[in-house]
Amino acid sequence: MVEKILSHKIIKNQVVRFIFSAGAGFLVDMLAFNLFFHYLFRNKTYQINGFAISNYAISFSISYFMGVVVNFLITRYVVFSESKLAPYKQFIRFASVAILGYFANLLVIEFLVKELGVYPTYARPIAALSLFFASFFVHKLFSFSLSLRHHAVQSHNE
Repeated sequence: MVEKILSHKIIKNQVVRFIFSAGAGFLVDMLAFNLFFHYLFRNKTYQINGFAISNYAISFSISYFMGVVVNFLITRYVVFSESKLAPYKQFIRFASVAILGYFANLLVIEFLVKELGVYPTYARPIAALSLFFASFFVHKLFSFSLSLRHHAVQSHNE
């Protein structure tokens, strides 16, 4: 009985659902990153429009946006389903935050690889995890227009 109540509370917890959503996106991102980095983009650099782009930056760029799509869909339908904001507005906001997250992640990866000598396969998850907690609050408040008070009232009523 206690286990059932506890598991129900866990499933109802928005933070737990967000961790699941972000985890699914993270898993897609990491798997794709490793496949692209180790098997598809095997040269150290590629010339794109006259710029030398590293194989890990290209791999990250593609895998990140794959993870974002998975994360958005789960977040929209499982985590913040009570949002009254139109789905296209949610996606535009979510994508805007994701673009900021992309550049933040890329900066962290570049710093870890170039300045600290961390191997890209390890730098990628370190960068993602270092920015995880900020994304919950940004998506809750901005992407889905839900107040922190709304969550506190909802949790208290359960």
